[in-house]
Parts: sequence; structure tokens; C-alpha cells
Amino acid sequence: MYIHQLKKWPQFTWDDNKIAPLLISARHKQGRVLGKMENLGFNLREEATLQSLTQDVVKSSEIEGEVLDADQVRSSIAKRLGIEIGGLTLSDRHVDGVVDMMLDATQHYEKPLNEERLFSWHSALFPTGRTGMQKIVVGNWRDNRKEDPMQVVSGPMGREKIHYQAPDSDLLAAEMARFIDWFNSPGDTDPVLKAGISHLWFVTIHPFDDGNGRIARAIADMQLARADKTSQRFYSMSAQIRLERNRYYDILEQTQKGTLDITGWLNWFLACYERALTHTDQTLGKEIRKAKFWENPQLLSINERQHILLNKLLDGFEGKLTSSKWAKIAKCSQDTAARDIQNLMERGIMIKEEGGGRSTSYALKEGF
Repeated sequence: MYIHQLKKWPQFTWDDNKIAPLLISARHKQGRVLGKMENLGFNLREEATLQSLTQDVVKSSEIEGEVLDADQVRSSIAKRLGIEIGGLTLSDRHVDGVVDMMLDATQHYEKPLNEERLFSWHSALFPTGRTGMQKIVVGNWRDNRKEDPMQVVSGPMGREKIHYQAPDSDLLAAEMARFIDWFNSPGDTDPVLKAGISHLWFVTIHPFDDGNGRIARAIADMQLARADKTSQRFYSMSAQIRLERNRYYDILEQTQKGTLDITGWLNWFLACYERALTHTDQTLGKEIRKAKFWENPQLLSINERQHILLNKLLDGFEGKLTSSKWAKIAKCSQDTAARDIQNLMERGIMIKEEGGGRSTSYALKEGF
């Protein structure tokens, strides 16, 4: 028996004594991250948002085994948000569709959720009306027969393992109406907690032929944006879930085959959320150091080649930076590369590392 078959479905319960400390800790971390972002300039906040949204789109699809071109995703997001980036990559309509869904969820998080909006997201995910070679119902609830139930399975044909079976399709209209009404109602549930519940509830109903996981994560991101009270995104829940994909599927399966006490699910969701924030906190530290670096007046008149290579050093250049590597990356002659490096050394920005001749390498001056 699955939780949607239980008599009191969907009256979820949880142990406040176990959940409250996790929620307080996660909210504290959230406040720190948002506070740090407020201290950054507009351009860096814009870049952080672009990075986070790109990760959300790429990693949410990757969880389902679908690999998207990250450059296409980044370009599609930048174009839609009006963010200036160099070298825009042409994106296909499938990438644009996934991006459109995520941006609608996070940039218009205050708008109510409804059937029309969910149908538009589903249509955007499947612009050809197919998943692989299979034709599916697009922009509407699934309509499978009782003798062909919606199941989540794995394993070779003939020996499939059934992980989950969703409600029959004739129940979907009522199930989704109840879910949407709850999602839009203010209530007194903390928005971060509500993000975890909405994720579980939606993916348990499994209302579409395909794309339920990605839409469930978009709905959770929409609720997290409400918790942040901003459309700017500074962390990626989907990127963290991708790192924990096996545990994610395990805890979902356990919860959907368990009782309506979802303490275990919320425990994992809140801990995963805090880990996503911690990762972002570390990333932000690098971005803040980079911001302070570029505020130095010594850097006002550097050329584009120097700007590119200094950024690479700030991001953690792998190996030793030599003049020949500089020339290759900056697409210039070795003489030009040597002049660029010499100029930065004279400004006190770079230093020559130990070693000479062909092995001469250069690094940022400590403390600059």
C-alpha cells in the first residue's frame, strides 16, 4: 500500500521535536547567505543568479539521466533575463523549454500555481509531444488505463522492480485541485518546510506521463524563492540533490511506501537544503574575494587578455602559469604574453615563482 491509498491521505504529520532544530539551523544558514549577497554589487549578484539557475536546470535534468549542454542553458537564461555575457551560444527549443519552466517558477514565484501554469510547464518540457520515441499526453494530466497503471520501475524487461505506483488517472483532477489549493493557501507552515512537502506531494501524485521529477523540483524552487523573498537565486537545490541522487530516490521510495508521518523525508530535505546553502556559502566567499580584488585601482587600465588570465588565476588555475600557456589561452604571441606578464609584475600584481628558463611560471602576489 502506498501513502496516497491511506485513509487519511494527504494529512501529513511530522515530529516537530526532530524537525524544528533542523529548520532553525537551515534558516540561519539561509539568512547568512542572503546577507552576504546583499553586500555584493549588482553585477556579482547577477552572475551568482545566472550560475545558480544554470546549475538548477542542468542538474535537475541530470537527476533524470538527461544531459543538457550547460553553455546552451546559460545562454538561454542570460538572454531571457537580459544579462550581458560574452559569446552567446545558440540554444535548441528543448533547452529553451526547460529554462522557460524554471524561470517562470523562480522569477514569478509570487503568482499562484494553477492547472494552466503546470500544463504550460509540461508543454515546455516536451515541445515535440514525445519522450524519446514514445508519444505522450502533453499539457494535460496523464490518461492511462487502470490495467496499465503509472509505475516507476527499474531493471531489465521481464524482471522489472516496481518502486512506486501512482494514483489512477481518474483521480488526478481532484488530487491536483486539492494540492494546488493547499499550495496557494497562506497557512502557517514555514515556506522552507512547505517546499519539502510540496515536492513530495506532487511527485507522489505523479500527474504527468513524464517530467514529474523536474516539475516537482521546480515547484519546490518556487516555494524556496517565496521563503527567500527574492527572485535572485544564490544556491541550487537540484545541484545538491544530484550529488545525493541515490539517497534522494531511496528516501522517496521509503516515504511513499510508509505512513503519513513524513519526518524522515523532511529530515533529509532540510539537511540537503542546508548542505546546498553551505556549498553556496563557500562559493560566495570566493566571489567576495574576487570582487574585492577587482576594486583595486591598479587594475583599472589592464587589457582584455590580462583580465581573462587574472580571472582564471582567481578561479584556481590548474598547474603552473607560464608565458606559453598565457599565449595559448589569450590567443596571442608569446612576446605579447611576456609583455602582459611583465606589466602586471611592474604593478605589483604578479610575481615570478621559483625556477627559471623554460620552467619559469607566474602567480598572483600574495595579499594583493
